Amino acid sequence: MPRYYEDKPEGGACAGVKEDLGACLLQSDCVLQEGKSPRQCLKEGNCKALQYSFFECKRSMLDARSRFRGRKGY
Repeated sequence: MPRYYEDKPEGGACAGVKEDLGACLLQSDCVLQEGKSPRQCLKEGNCKALQYSFFECKRSMLDARSRFRGRKGY
């Protein structure tokens, strides 16, 4: 679930998605119960939707069309 922080300064174009992805990984059973690193859990497929959203956000920064239309999502 996305979080919106009104009092927090902007940390970049995809900062909200990145922070949500990190929180999702740290709260997943893979990290908490199995004791694996967040990187290993990401490679195993945890938080797939947020990972895809983060990828799309980063890709939209390189897309020339989105520079005129604006980023999608967050």
